[in-house]
Amino acid sequence: MIQTPYYLIDKARLLPNMDKIARLREASGAKALLALKCFSTWPVFDFMRDYMDGTTSSSLYELRLGAEKFGKETHAYSVGWADNEIDEAVSYADKIIFNSLGQLDRFGDKAKGIATGLRLNPRFSTSGFDLADPARPFSRLGEWDMARLEMAETRINGVMIHYNCENNDFALFSEQLSRIERDFGDFLKRLDWVSLGGGIHFTGEGYPLDKLADRLKSFSDAMGVQVYLEPGEASITRSTTLEVSVLDIIDNGKKVAIVDSSIEAHMLDLLIYRETAKLPQNGAHEYQIAGKTCLAGDIFGEAKFDKPLEIGDKISIDDAAGYTMVKKNWFNGVKMPGIAIRELDGTVKLVRDFGYEDFVAALG
Repeated sequence: MIQTPYYLIDKARLLPNMDKIARLREASGAKALLALKCFSTWPVFDFMRDYMDGTTSSSLYELRLGAEKFGKETHAYSVGWADNEIDEAVSYADKIIFNSLGQLDRFGDKAKGIATGLRLNPRFSTSGFDLADPARPFSRLGEWDMARLEMAETRINGVMIHYNCENNDFALFSEQLSRIERDFGDFLKRLDWVSLGGGIHFTGEGYPLDKLADRLKSFSDAMGVQVYLEPGEASITRSTTLEVSVLDIIDNGKKVAIVDSSIEAHMLDLLIYRETAKLPQNGAHEYQIAGKTCLAGDIFGEAKFDKPLEIGDKISIDDAAGYTMVKKNWFNGVKMPGIAIRELDGTVKLVRDFGYEDFVAALG
């Protein structure tokens, strides 16, 4: 038995997402790149590789990981490339995307010989959080002024437009894509490729995948470009659990089960966006599930069970793949969760464990 806490990636639950990505690629002609900023757990890349076209990155290290561990097409993006990074970045990339005209001016000559792009900010998005909104006032993420885009035209052959965030509304997606066609269509028609980024929740239950495929194809045909998508959450949604054990149960007016994990350290986005974990909700026995760090707000959320919890009981926290393993940290020196994979035949193997030596090595 594997010692908790650990992330458990279930290939049988990952497969439906991969099948939908493959269907969308086939029907629309769009290419799909795994967004490593969301999920970089490379021991399952060999499984995902058959269903996707490559990876897209946000840093030199993600770029190198994609090139070495996933292979296929490799897109390199960074909000700011540094002088000591650019040569290495170009050596790994099939396409390099600059965030600003200034970065293109500075490093464009270094990128000669590979496809070059610029980030285009349409000045709108579907994000409900100011923290994550790429179109927030004074956003540093991409160029929007047509005069500046025109200055880049002869030096780029594509653009990346990332403006969706957990968008499961096809009608909204289509409407905003029409705005892009209207506002930037004449410019896009002079390019070879357009990435529409990630954040389109097309693997969610009930999403009209065929309508999305048709809309992407019509956009591609109208603009005369190869379309790319960068699914992160859509690639791995519902595929993974965080397995934890109950360490203590207290009653301070509410029953609280303290587990051997932490949102601060292991599911940080819950804390950042003030969301609750996807916990069991079956039964009449209610508990608050709390983490083991000294942070007072280290609380996963409210859960219900069909029988009273006991110390040592195991709890599965659902949908624990996206923005978790890439953000885990050593706060309070709490042991990082291991990483395990459940194969299609049901066997489970631990592919990574973390110990004291890793804690020490991260700090000096």
